[in-house]
Amino acid sequence: MKEQIAKTTNNEVYNEAVKNSYFKILKKAKLLLSTIENDELRYTLERQDKNKSVVGTIVHELISPVLYLRLEHHSDNIMAIHFGIEQVNELGLLSSITTSFLRVLYKLTSKEITGVDIECCVRTDWFINSCSAAYEYIKERNKYHELKQLKYKVSSTRRKTILHVA
Repeated sequence: MKEQIAKTTNNEVYNEAVKNSYFKILKKAKLLLSTIENDELRYTLERQDKNKSVVGTIVHELISPVLYLRLEHHSDNIMAIHFGIEQVNELGLLSSITTSFLRVLYKLTSKEITGVDIECCVRTDWFINSCSAAYEYIKERNKYHELKQLKYKVSSTRRKTILHVA
């Protein structure tokens, strides 16, 4: 009985840390996407389920042509983060965004940042390397996602370049 209570408490602490990290990652991901000048690439499909505590459900999901992020409540009563990045073949802004996203993902789920060992919550059992195809697929068959466009924000490096030229 005590083991069951301890396991439940451990799962609650773990899940809360995963959830907190996920929403920090989501905020950073949206910030990264907002620096894209191309309007079409700033559109996102976002899903937030109301029954967040139901085991075996998607808690939140963000799909864009460049990044994919999902918080899931698995059937073993632990939360996990699934992710994806668009495969980018040349250096530039999109490559910078995808690499920055990966750094943020792993940094914000590290034990040094969270204080709880949740590093295994980042799942790679299925990985999306064509976010644009997933975005188009979901957009055409949309039942659960809300289409949103992020406002464009000039990135700090681009702002410095513009000020330097002026």
